[in-house]
Amino acid sequence: MIKYTVELNDLIKYFGRRLIFNGINFSFSSGNIYGVSGPNGSGKSTLVKIIADLISATRGKVTHEFDGKKIEPEELHNHLGFVSPYLFMYDEFSAEENLIHSSNIRGIKFNQERSDFLLTELNLFDRKNDLVRGYSSGMKQRLKFIFGLLHQPQLIILDEPTSNLDNPGKEIVYRIIREEAKNSLVIIASNEDSDLSLCNEIIELEKFKK
Repeated sequence: MIKYTVELNDLIKYFGRRLIFNGINFSFSSGNIYGVSGPNGSGKSTLVKIIADLISATRGKVTHEFDGKKIEPEELHNHLGFVSPYLFMYDEFSAEENLIHSSNIRGIKFNQERSDFLLTELNLFDRKNDLVRGYSSGMKQRLKFIFGLLHQPQLIILDEPTSNLDNPGKEIVYRIIREEAKNSLVIIASNEDSDLSLCNEIIELEKFKK
């Protein structure tokens, strides 16, 4: 199995004078599912965005390694799959056109076989040629999983992953998360008990407020 690790060292984040979290030290490794929990506004999305190098910490360090080799920030997107309700999709494109476009942006060849597999797994294959503007919120959320998993990333970050999903949709997503975690590192930011029940270990942000 591949070895992917993320190390958080003395991570601190302020927005202006407001402390979001202070002194987070934590190690993540592939083959596991980790949770980031806390009430709304506690900094869950902030922490996973820092891990994904989408925003910067105020102080501290995040280190990514793949098979013992440090990953530079400009290369992180090749290893990372990010899923969240706020990801942007093109409503005027079909689902498959969106996936082709995302592959082009990454600079990789579109993997038709992988795309069809994920579309089937997430019950969207029969709608892959429909414009995304006609999708329900739950269908759009399932499509965002395909965006995040299409390039077979070693690190999968899921921010509120079951937002807009009904119970059958959640069960599909949970099955896929468990399967992906066999070979990847999965981090889930959520305050949903059913999401966090998947996790081997959980960072409780309320413990890092002083």
